[in-house]
Amino acid sequence: MRVLTLNPGSSSMKAALIDDGALAHVETWDSTDENVLRQAVERWGRPDAVAIRFVHGGSRPGPELVGDELLAQLDRLGSLAPLHQPLSVEVARLVRAEWPDLPVVGCFDTSFHNGLPEAAARYALPRAWTAQGRLRRYGFHGLSCQYAARRCAELLAMPQVHLLCCHLGAGVSVTAIRGRASLDTSMGFTPLEGAVMATRSGSVDPGLLLYVLGTGEVDLGGLTDTLYHRSGLAGMTGTSGDLREVLAARANRDADAGAAVEVYLHRLRREIGAAAMSLDRLDAVVFTGGVAEHQPDLIGELVGGLSLLGLQIDTARLAGEGDRLVSPPGARVALFTITAREDLELAREATALLGVTAQAPGAPARRGAARFRR
Repeated sequence: MRVLTLNPGSSSMKAALIDDGALAHVETWDSTDENVLRQAVERWGRPDAVAIRFVHGGSRPGPELVGDELLAQLDRLGSLAPLHQPLSVEVARLVRAEWPDLPVVGCFDTSFHNGLPEAAARYALPRAWTAQGRLRRYGFHGLSCQYAARRCAELLAMPQVHLLCCHLGAGVSVTAIRGRASLDTSMGFTPLEGAVMATRSGSVDPGLLLYVLGTGEVDLGGLTDTLYHRSGLAGMTGTSGDLREVLAARANRDADAGAAVEVYLHRLRREIGAAAMSLDRLDAVVFTGGVAEHQPDLIGELVGGLSLLGLQIDTARLAGEGDRLVSPPGARVALFTITAREDLELAREATALLGVTAQAPGAPARRGAARFRR
């Protein structure tokens, strides 16, 4: 099956054509209009299906065929993931309008974490607030975690790996995984929670936010914009938040950039240590995402502060390329750098769903269709 995968970002879209599970074409576009989509199909050939990544799927346990009702529901989740969700909804509508006869599959980052243990999923809020099961920790980067867990198991030749997946890109998360099950994750109700990110704050004392709102200097809209777009590395340094820019400033002895990197690493180490406590053993740690792939020296700095967990780095291996072991021979915990391949997960989920059910667009997937999600 030929699956066109679309992964909308805040300012671009990654697209790939997966042919029977193998990558045939890949490209990143600066826009998401129908002309770009049409040109890609003209160059690559008409696919059998389109799979679209949605950051937030609510409580959906697996992928679903996209119809009007589903899109309306996903659109209502836009405020919980404003950097990505509205764009995914827009792209889905464009695809359905351009090729109404093509099956469109929505794949959700939250689905991988749908089975989080109650202790990890629940906030300590009044029962009246949490009784409906909506105000809870959803978790994100699920498609990246799925691929990382599967690839790590292949590299170790172990069917049940207990690992931490550190997705390090513009967004940052740490997830504890046993086999193919998410046990805990640093992101929660929204992709704001957890580690420091490029433009997102990560976890902040809610009392601080209440105080800021109480001063009247910022309203709810302004606070939302600040936490999503003007915090994190960007807020601390006055840069765009791109880690390459921040590291270059640090190399030029910019004090704010140096402090920002220390905060970034410190908070990330805290999340790694916390997530490790959800596992009864630690077989491996996977670093994935753009930062992991392109900033090996920073990964070395990060691991240098994690000796308490028995983590060690091999600088020669760290300087390599592709999916690789970066810990020294005989290390107690295997460390890997693995290329993020959400496109392969999107195609895999779409192929499995369409092979299980031939329902009309808009209908939820049958229960059995979600079993392949981990």
